[in-house]
Amino acid sequence: MSAVWIDETPSSNNALKIERETHKLEKRLCREVGRAIVDYNMIEEGDKVMVCVSGGKDSYALLDILLKLRARAPIHFDIVAVNLDQKQPGFPEEVLPAYLKALGVPFHIEEQDTYSIVKRVIPEGKTTCGLCSRLRRGILYRVADELGATKVALGHHRDDMLQTFFLNMFFAAKLKSMPPKLVSDDGKHIVIRPLAYVAEKDLVRWAQHREFPIIPCTLCGSQENLQRKQVGEMLREWERKFPGRIENMFSAMQSIVPSHLLDTRAFDFKGLKATGVADAEGDKAFDPPEFPAPSPLRIVQL
Repeated sequence: MSAVWIDETPSSNNALKIERETHKLEKRLCREVGRAIVDYNMIEEGDKVMVCVSGGKDSYALLDILLKLRARAPIHFDIVAVNLDQKQPGFPEEVLPAYLKALGVPFHIEEQDTYSIVKRVIPEGKTTCGLCSRLRRGILYRVADELGATKVALGHHRDDMLQTFFLNMFFAAKLKSMPPKLVSDDGKHIVIRPLAYVAEKDLVRWAQHREFPIIPCTLCGSQENLQRKQVGEMLREWERKFPGRIENMFSAMQSIVPSHLLDTRAFDFKGLKATGVADAEGDKAFDPPEFPAPSPLRIVQL
């Protein structure tokens, strides 16, 4: 007689595990967004924050997390969601109003046919993102004025910032990224990016959990050969091969050492003189660079 062991794990255990993981994800998102807001003083007492909602996972998550944080924040601020309907063919214009109404958040839908302008001006096959972005930016700043918004919140996340850093380095010869907070081009608005510390993979998971009604961008998102996509894939490949590299690179953007670069506008090399005082942070010209030792490989017996 032979016995067969059958492991019947209750499905409720899986449900509890998913619930715990989702709770941890929510806490992490709220913590990282809250940390960015505090670090860069993004939102202040009495602010009216205009959250730009495109219909993508990032802007949905931005609005979702800001609403959660507002409920527990020690200060009062208002939120208004704004969507720019660019009249793209097939754009489901009923989706966002229905979602925002159900959410109970004040919102405004701005209808402007920028799609026709972009298609008329940009030759077939060329990247439309630059012109589309400039048109969209100008319209949203005007809407912010009309709504009396004091802050304009965008849904760019940590990975967007890293991609922008490498794009600028590779193609514009600049060490420059997306700042978490800036004054707008017209000098009239403060633009904030509360998702600055948030990893895109967490936003993907959150969007799946919350079942956001995602609207694909058929104007620029369907272009397969954008440089940004190529850089994004490069970063993802690095992360697959070297886990933790993304975090290190992002931390590096927050730890700039101008004296050890080459920009004479950022550091007074011409006026540099010996002081006779030792500096623990100074250049160790003849020392090899010191990097943390790689973690030892662990062999797991299957």
